[in-house]
Amino acid sequence: MKVLLTGGKGMLGRTIVRELGGEFEILPTDLPEADITDENGFDALLKAEKPDAVIHCAAMTAVDKCEEAVDFAYKLNARGTANVAAACNRNGIRLIAISTDYVFDGDADRPYNEFDRTTGGDTVYGRSKFAGEEQVRALCPNHCICRISWLYGYGGPSFVHAMLKLADGTRPVLKVVADQHGNPTSAVAVAHELGELLKRPNLCGTFHMTCEGEATWAQFAAEIFRLAGRDQKIEPCTTEEFPRPAPRPKNSRLDKMGLRLAGLSPMPDWRDALAAFMKTEFNH
Repeated sequence: MKVLLTGGKGMLGRTIVRELGGEFEILPTDLPEADITDENGFDALLKAEKPDAVIHCAAMTAVDKCEEAVDFAYKLNARGTANVAAACNRNGIRLIAISTDYVFDGDADRPYNEFDRTTGGDTVYGRSKFAGEEQVRALCPNHCICRISWLYGYGGPSFVHAMLKLADGTRPVLKVVADQHGNPTSAVAVAHELGELLKRPNLCGTFHMTCEGEATWAQFAAEIFRLAGRDQKIEPCTTEEFPRPAPRPKNSRLDKMGLRLAGLSPMPDWRDALAAFMKTEFNH
């Protein structure tokens, strides 16, 4: 099976190539050869390569920058995704589009499942990504939308890499937010689940692909330091103590009902996935 990957230079894209390259023919693309904002150019790329499926990772993911560059965020995340979806449909190609927990507002007192209604949350990033989801649903019936969050992977950038850099012995205490809850998620686990999805060519719909279990950022950091053998003190703090241009959702937890209903493998527990990643990435 030949799979064309947009955003191939990104963290998830690199991980997909590394983890699935032995089983599938993965064609990673990125700028300048694959510009998703060029509808004719992307269509020509699909006609030339003739993939069986497209995994669409390309996006503007800098959450705070999206608040400033609103048009550009929508150009990539909504208009660009519409171009990818329409081109896939015209060429009879299955589309697997990567989305985010930010499409929810984060106010629920339970994990969000795939059937919960949303309008895109409270950020430009979330609203532009949800607009992209809507374009996929409208323009390419043969699709899967896969939402991920709190992602880390080979080479970063990620929360894991940032925490280990900060815990260099020069800071007696690190303040880490303790009132946001989510599912720390390994890009390796996401790649493997996407591999299962590729083997189910008739499966369509929306799926949540975060690791099982939940944590706050402070708990996530504590587990990183424990696995790394770093004696780093953490001081839990509130979101308000770290104001950002884009509001962070208090609840990023995603329920994997879609995976269960489709009979796909469950995602691993976040602690197990983190331990495996730390062993591979940092020899810890």
